[in-house]
Amino acid sequence: MSPAVYGAIGEKWAQLGGEGGFLGAPVTDETGTPDGVGRFNHFAGGSIYWTPQTGAHAVYGAIRDKWANMGWERSFLGYPVTDETGTPDGVGRFNHFQGGSIYWTPRTGAQAVYGAIRDEWARMGWETSRLGYPIRDEQGMSDGRGRYSEFQGGTIFWTPEGGTDVRLSGAVKID
Repeated sequence: MSPAVYGAIGEKWAQLGGEGGFLGAPVTDETGTPDGVGRFNHFAGGSIYWTPQTGAHAVYGAIRDKWANMGWERSFLGYPVTDETGTPDGVGRFNHFQGGSIYWTPRTGAQAVYGAIRDEWARMGWETSRLGYPIRDEQGMSDGRGRYSEFQGGTIFWTPEGGTDVRLSGAVKID
């Protein structure tokens, strides 16, 4: 007997091609999430997560792997609020989550961006800005007073006292 897929997750799965689509066959029954808020199904090629607040969204590939390593919905990212989507420049892919985003390209891999640094990067134009794509997850500064994210074309720093500070490098994004 095949695992059960129904409701909003079943509708999303059908929209994405069902068993013949990129997600393929279900490998779990629809199941409640450990935090008690949402539900999910895992499929041969990815997952669909649902909550009443976010709806049903597909996560797969390296972005799903990154999110899983971060702790799934129990991480600060929370639940997906978009399906995995191709970026406007045609190079990368992304999922937005309740608490941030994960961006992926073949060259940069999957990297998490969130908080004020993500907000500044979005204001600048996301990956189409001079910064390009993130090349590392956000890191804490060695002095413990702030955070930073490195991108193909520079770095965004953040401190509680000063907010964000963008420093472009001489590098040109190449993807």
